[in-house]
Amino acid sequence: MENTENMENIENTPTNSSSVLEQILLLKNALGKSIIGQQHLIERMIVALLCGGHLLVEGAPGLAKTRAVRTLSELIEGEFHRIQFTPDLLPSDLTGTDIYRQETGEFIFQSGPIFNNMVLADEINRAPAKVQSALLEAMGEGQVTIGTTTYPMPELFMVMATQNPIEQEGTYPLPEAQLDRFLMHILVDYPDVDEEREILRLVDREKQEIIENQFTLSQQQLKQAKQEILQINVPEATEIYIIQLIAATRNPQAYDEELANLIEYGASPRGTLSLLHCARALSWLNGNEYVTALEVQQVAHDVLRHRILLSLEAESQGITSDQVITRLLDLTPAI
Repeated sequence: MENTENMENIENTPTNSSSVLEQILLLKNALGKSIIGQQHLIERMIVALLCGGHLLVEGAPGLAKTRAVRTLSELIEGEFHRIQFTPDLLPSDLTGTDIYRQETGEFIFQSGPIFNNMVLADEINRAPAKVQSALLEAMGEGQVTIGTTTYPMPELFMVMATQNPIEQEGTYPLPEAQLDRFLMHILVDYPDVDEEREILRLVDREKQEIIENQFTLSQQQLKQAKQEILQINVPEATEIYIIQLIAATRNPQAYDEELANLIEYGASPRGTLSLLHCARALSWLNGNEYVTALEVQQVAHDVLRHRILLSLEAESQGITSDQVITRLLDLTPAI
């Protein structure tokens, strides 16, 4: 209730006098007006943005995955590019390539669409592994190497990928190494009846009038927000809780023998860092001064669902990563 009142109070606050937290909340509010029924997705997109991480969004067609990513890019200062992944896509179509200039006799690097601030990799699982792996260096190292030359990515660089879990024909599942580069893996579900009615009204309004958004978050404001997040205190008890939770994914037999039969591989240290970063950003968004176990639990599924490799026994029983994570949270006590 308090968060709702805060949102109403800041909605009409002048941009030039608002704090950076209020600007981020205005961003969240602006997204909520355009993306109906996906509050979880909106919040996690903002968390990923604040953490400087990449996002994998999965859901059935027509659930506003692409719309959400495009709308976020329109609200932030920077360059945006959408890449439609297809089976015939080549790595150079993403990264760019050296082009020979006959008039000078030299090779000139022509940068690809990946060299933008915000990149939408639409239906990423439709491209073969060699194209998917072209994203690895850019996402993991913030650079792209062409031949013997390395080119840095922009300071603000975020890949938001979508994939359709329904269609299997003509798709290529992302390998574990690629999945681990994503900060979070978000599952998008259908809206409820009231939300769907609001979607119909929103589409009608958009058809009848051109809706212009006056809000834009600058890169300087985003940078300031990231600096403020680093000031959020992480108590030792919360650090220990995060470590114990990750350790439980690697040694589940110490907690539950049945659970041990369901997990093939646990989360890597990148999962530990991602859990901390996301919990910290969420705590800052909530206006807290320090990170609690509650924030860790709230982001645990999104951070870990693509980092836990289930066993064949779990798959044969139809058990999902989310069910395993819920069990791990139940078995790992908060300090």
